[in-house]
Amino acid sequence: MSKNLVIVESPAKAKTIEGYLGKDYKVVSSYGHVRDLPKGDKAIDIKNRFKPTYEVTPDKKEVIKNLKSLAKDAETVYLASDDDREGEAISWHLKEVLKLNDENTKRIVFREITKNAITRAIENPRGIDYDLVNAQQARRILDRLVGFELSPILWKKIKTGLSAGRVQSVAVRLIVEREREIEAHKSKSSYRITALFEADGKSFQAELPKKFETKAEAEEFLKSCLQATFSVGNLEKKPVKKTPAPPFTTSTLQQEASRKLYFSVAQTMSVAQKLYEAGKITYMRTDSTNLSQDALAAAKNAIENSYGAQYHKSRQFSTKNESAQEAHEAIRPTDFSVSQISADRNEQRLYELIWKRAIASQMADAELERTIVTIQISNNTQHLTATGEIIRFEGFLKVYLEDTDDEPEEEEDGSKSLLPPLQLNQSLHLKEMKGRETFSRPAPRYTEASLVKKLEELGIGRPSTYAPTISTIQKREYVVKEAREGTQRSYIEMVINGGQFKETTKTETTGAEKNKLFPTNMAMVVNDFLVEHFPNVIDFNFTAKVEKEFDEIAAGGQDWQDMIDGFYGKFHHSVEETEQVSRQDVNTSRLIGQHPESGRNVYARLGRFGPLVQIGENEDEDKQFASLKKGQFIENVSMEDALELFKLPREVGYFEDKKMTAAIGRFGPYIRHDNAFYSLQKGQDPLSITEEEGIQLILAKREADANKHIKSFEENAEIQILNGRWGPYIKFGKNNFKIPKGKVAEELTYAETIEIIESQPDAGKKKGKFPAKKK
Repeated sequence: MSKNLVIVESPAKAKTIEGYLGKDYKVVSSYGHVRDLPKGDKAIDIKNRFKPTYEVTPDKKEVIKNLKSLAKDAETVYLASDDDREGEAISWHLKEVLKLNDENTKRIVFREITKNAITRAIENPRGIDYDLVNAQQARRILDRLVGFELSPILWKKIKTGLSAGRVQSVAVRLIVEREREIEAHKSKSSYRITALFEADGKSFQAELPKKFETKAEAEEFLKSCLQATFSVGNLEKKPVKKTPAPPFTTSTLQQEASRKLYFSVAQTMSVAQKLYEAGKITYMRTDSTNLSQDALAAAKNAIENSYGAQYHKSRQFSTKNESAQEAHEAIRPTDFSVSQISADRNEQRLYELIWKRAIASQMADAELERTIVTIQISNNTQHLTATGEIIRFEGFLKVYLEDTDDEPEEEEDGSKSLLPPLQLNQSLHLKEMKGRETFSRPAPRYTEASLVKKLEELGIGRPSTYAPTISTIQKREYVVKEAREGTQRSYIEMVINGGQFKETTKTETTGAEKNKLFPTNMAMVVNDFLVEHFPNVIDFNFTAKVEKEFDEIAAGGQDWQDMIDGFYGKFHHSVEETEQVSRQDVNTSRLIGQHPESGRNVYARLGRFGPLVQIGENEDEDKQFASLKKGQFIENVSMEDALELFKLPREVGYFEDKKMTAAIGRFGPYIRHDNAFYSLQKGQDPLSITEEEGIQLILAKREADANKHIKSFEENAEIQILNGRWGPYIKFGKNNFKIPKGKVAEELTYAETIEIIESQPDAGKKKGKFPAKKK
């Protein structure tokens, strides 16, 4: 038995570390948190200064049993969970559950998994930092109190099963408010003038610095240019320097991986975790842009070896974020000399992004020469401008340039391209000038990454909370992430060339969205209820203030129980007051108007299975319902929209002598045929789908289902072998089981199938349902 036991959080990390420490050390995993607050109202003793009761989670009982036996035989136990509040709490929980004593228990921390870092950590152990533990406890207890007291209120007043949370509800509020801002936006048109000139046989673009408010002004300007001559009025050349972005923090990594690699926030964190555990990058939860002296020296070597000394410039970035822990480091490669790794494709891509960003941060500025040309119009006081850039020295641009979330203008004018050599007063030939109608845009909807950026700007949440918050609001169905098709819009384009003026009306698609966050109707109702009755809980400044108080607890400057006490009194009073609010007073329904034929009231409201429109009162026996379509909101659905929806369910035709009906359900539009449901494809509308399209839909689904089934067994009809998205698998009841490599699904016998089910973890098994094995 090894005399030293090291306990880390994940098996992957354990494997990497054991390779560095040698035979005197056994490295094992706790598989994350080992205990938590139990469900129900016994978890926190509010009267006794919010004293928590923790219990080992059922899935960790076996883990704890194993760790106890290993700890009993070890001379020294090293608690090596992550170097943050969450990690500190895990170490404390392990110490408590395993009943470890102070004499032979040591806490070690590292922010990268390399031989040097691990050796240094073992040589510099410390005790558990109870301030960090208390900051984590305060967050956990406060969030439980908020969720535990708010959720039942939402169940009683709005709908059973809803949940609310301190950070998640603020994130939902941002998305709801942005949606309403977009809805309220009245698009204003203006006219942008661009021109294509030629000098010495080379073309370049120019633009009028101002936009015209009206078509008449733009037309007058363009027509006046038919008689004009153009010349270079001014040439200004000036040197410009570009500086690299700092190395990644958690939130900037999430943003850039979203822009460049199209990763979701959760995917970025999952891939980064694998890179960290394999020893490739430093710890991926950080809000510091700092680099250690070792890292600076290693970056310098890598840059000078690959690009030359002139490309290196040492920089130390300081973080604007007040709460950032500067002792921590930014996310960087553990070995700067390794620019690419051999791993899974997504790990390679993310590693390369991290390497480029960290290396670029230590490289020289890019030196450019910017030329601004002012083009005079002979018969007009206004002028056009053209801008060109020449890179004199690439510097960090040799490696990396940060992307932005800014949406480009409708038509890129290429104004930062290379300009031909020009001289003062030189005459220019106008090839074409264009006046295009453009429209003002509302603020864009949030992506996962831009929402993280906003939360960080507001001081809400910390590196460890962004990904879980974004996942939670989607899991709770307050927010959906999806692509939506745009609508067609007409615009006017006026062109002069060859001495002629020509005007045309063209069409463009506007409002198309990809991977954007949309609020659901439920989000809007819950948000309005919380804003009205619990303004404190989802106030941006208040939520940021709570985060700062957690930071103060972590720094030893505040007592965690006092902090919760200061919050809980007012909050609980609001809960008691809201108990008195009548369900009828909660705004879940809206009167749209009177039905044009019957004169009965038409409402938009939240129903048991989602948002709907209704003709008649709740107590009427002959009331009519129709579900809202995706993207329609209770608060702004019109009478015209409602009347369209009442055309559903709609008879589409017949197939196999049975009726096909199109309608919208809680999972979207569908065709019903012979008591079976078939979801409509993207772009198909239940109001216009034809009989032929309906039949094709049914046949395609039947074919897919037939291909899905590989095998079933007479011995037990509940066990089937099916073809899934990731290949064949075994389905037993509600549980799925992997088929081991080397086994052919079609050839599996019943006995082999049972063996596979029984050899997989208990969590995936239903006990007591198997028939006795045949002898």
